[in-house]
Amino acid sequence: MISPIRLLVSLAIVAAAGSVQSETAPSPYAGQQARDIKSLSDSDIKGLLEGSGAGYAKAAELNAYPGPAHVLELSTQLHLDVSQEAATRELLAAHKARARSLGAELVRAEREPDEIFSNRHADSAAVDRATQRIGLLQAQLRAEHLKTHLSQTALLSADQIRDYAVLRGYAPAARGAAPGDAAPPLTITNENPFHELPSIHPDLRRSVERLRGRCPWR
Repeated sequence: MISPIRLLVSLAIVAAAGSVQSETAPSPYAGQQARDIKSLSDSDIKGLLEGSGAGYAKAAELNAYPGPAHVLELSTQLHLDVSQEAATRELLAAHKARARSLGAELVRAEREPDEIFSNRHADSAAVDRATQRIGLLQAQLRAEHLKTHLSQTALLSADQIRDYAVLRGYAPAARGAAPGDAAPPLTITNENPFHELPSIHPDLRRSVERLRGRCPWR
């Protein structure tokens, strides 16, 4: 029979071992010190260089402003006409070119903090310069994605916008109806200005107006 004192000593040893193990658990960052750019994974870099969305346009996508890539994926269900499909493809190509360019700049900018810290040249001024550059590029890249959703929405009808939301799982389909079926007209108000071009960069506005002009159904 184990004496109470021996049992208490055994429990104390087990508790101490568990405490030491928890204190010496590796950091979740372990292994990332080998990254080429410490703040970006390989998949992050790949996405930026390819102009991927990376969630930058969620504010638009989840508030009924479709994006061109998914509109093209759903072109049959959305009943895009020839002009709409051509305009959407042109919009996506132009967007991808801009997003890739900004993404490449952002990848280069993310190297700066690595370099100043690895070379022991970091100070407050250097950190400010590096992070402000990164912040500006992140803002420009996000704006690019969001503005592209604005441009795409201007190319679609209210029914297509509604069907897009249903097809993407953001809204329920009308009872007994499938996406693409005739639906009651969507009321367009100041809070729901699907057909109004918002305040955007003049070059982007001209591009959208030119693309919209190709859609004969307008």
